Amino acid sequence: MAVEPPVHDSLYRKEPKVYPHHVTGRFARLRNVAMYVLLGLFYFIPWFQVGGHQAVLFDLPARKFYILGLTFWPQDFIFLALLLICAGLALFFFTALAGRLWCGFACPQTVWTEAFLLMERWVEGSRQKRIKLDAAPWTPHKIARKSLKQFLWITFSVWTGFTFVGFFTPIRELGVNVLSLSLGPWETFWIIFYGFATYGNAGFLREQVCKYMCPYARFQSAMFDRNTLIISYDEARGEPRGGRRKTADKSELGLGDCIDCTLCVQVCPTGIDIRKGLQYECIACAACVDICDEVMDKMDYPRGLIRYTTENTLEGKPARLLRPRVLIYGMLLLVLFGGTLWSMTHRLPLRADLIRDRNALYRELPGGLVENVYTLKITNMDDAAHRYTLEAGADDAAVIELARPLELEAAATGAFPVRIQLPASSGAGVQRLELELAAEDAPEIRRTVEARVLLPVGGGS
Repeated sequence: MAVEPPVHDSLYRKEPKVYPHHVTGRFARLRNVAMYVLLGLFYFIPWFQVGGHQAVLFDLPARKFYILGLTFWPQDFIFLALLLICAGLALFFFTALAGRLWCGFACPQTVWTEAFLLMERWVEGSRQKRIKLDAAPWTPHKIARKSLKQFLWITFSVWTGFTFVGFFTPIRELGVNVLSLSLGPWETFWIIFYGFATYGNAGFLREQVCKYMCPYARFQSAMFDRNTLIISYDEARGEPRGGRRKTADKSELGLGDCIDCTLCVQVCPTGIDIRKGLQYECIACAACVDICDEVMDKMDYPRGLIRYTTENTLEGKPARLLRPRVLIYGMLLLVLFGGTLWSMTHRLPLRADLIRDRNALYRELPGGLVENVYTLKITNMDDAAHRYTLEAGADDAAVIELARPLELEAAATGAFPVRIQLPASSGAGVQRLELELAAEDAPEIRRTVEARVLLPVGGGS
């Protein structure tokens, strides 16, 4: 009896390449506008100057962040935390309102993939031409097309990596270093790394990033409800599906509005069939809505077989877009973002810390005075130089002596020795004083600094 050889089945199935069909329509125009606006902001903002600095520059060695004329310091980390909270609330708000709106129109993966697809279509042609070219043997024509596409992709990726590094190193200086071949090792590494990541994610992985790597696709269902706007196929109207002539009477054929052209599948960037219901791979780009509306127009059927709608609407139930959770998210987002923006634009451009000299508790002086020594650390976060005064309250008997004037250039930090003298009869132990630090040329720039003055326990001799 012959023994059959064992059969080895692979647990890994190679993902077929997705060739998205080019589509036009109102949602396609919105995606294109979003792509050009977002990419334009990314690539061009670093080249502009605002307030004497690069419009957006994260100067890590100097520990200063320049954003649209505002200078932020490490002490302003609270603003970053608030902005992250705003981003989280915005995610909840837009997901509860319209599903994966962010994924379809503004996600960097979607935006850069659209740019790479645009170059691919420009070089290799339509969907059918791309499929035919990939299946064809390697000829000079195919090598030329593929080489031109790779050249455009690599150039675009390197430019992306260069721009990314330009947000951390002044981009004009970075450009000179690139031309003179004098880049530092870290700058070189990050240009190559970010360029390679762009090339791999947007050029090759594409929909696989959304399907397998993005965590948002996994927990989005927890943020949906039956009143969330999602892209859906109207099964009651479309089924049973089937091909027919435009002049045919669908009621006599017993068919619904869906002509089973599969164009909704061909335009999907993740390769799903929206007619099978809501799937986590759907990024809500609405390409299927545009192409289906185009087909309905050709068939003289009403638009909306595939559309933004809610589960309740599809079931004939009333839908409520403005429901409590959406209103709460929206109000919290508006208040928090407005408060953060106001705080960022109205923050006091002055920080100060008074640090006591720990080498000596105090020093007794002639005349019954007790002296404490401090270091006053001042951060001038303004775009102009200032000279400051440090004064005690009118009711305090403190005498303040400065080793040198409190002068700082714009966006600078300095440490100044300060001596504070109090009569020993002012009390015993620790006395707290509130000192006023103010800019001489801008009295509105002032900050209260607390000083802890140590006095003899016995109240002095």
